[in-house]
Amino acid sequence: MVQQVTNGIKISVASCFEGTSYRNYQLYYAFSYQVTIENQSNDTVQLLERHWKIFDSLKNIEIVEGTGVIGKKPVLKPTQKHVYKSNCFLASPIGAMKGFYNMINFKTSKSFKVYIPTFQLMMPNVSN
Repeated sequence: MVQQVTNGIKISVASCFEGTSYRNYQLYYAFSYQVTIENQSNDTVQLLERHWKIFDSLKNIEIVEGTGVIGKKPVLKPTQKHVYKSNCFLASPIGAMKGFYNMINFKTSKSFKVYIPTFQLMMPNVSN
């Protein structure tokens, strides 16, 4: 598990290899990841947008941007957590993800970025 705190918001991520699948006659490696967003600040905040950079060992880079996370824009009061699971597919058995969330502080009405630390996506028994 990797963790990082930005502006009082703690992000923890754990990833897991889920297997392989074929789509359009191409082999893909499936990974899941669980993200915990914990508000360690004194203010209420809301997650508005996500920005991901997904890398694989074949030097492919995919950018994923959008509103909220898995269809939600969670509001977190001080000490509250939001946990969600998602997944991605890579063309190789080794990769990584990193990114940030755009959030807003309700007290100041200012938006800010919360960084998601780089985490590895790796099929078991494979060395990088």
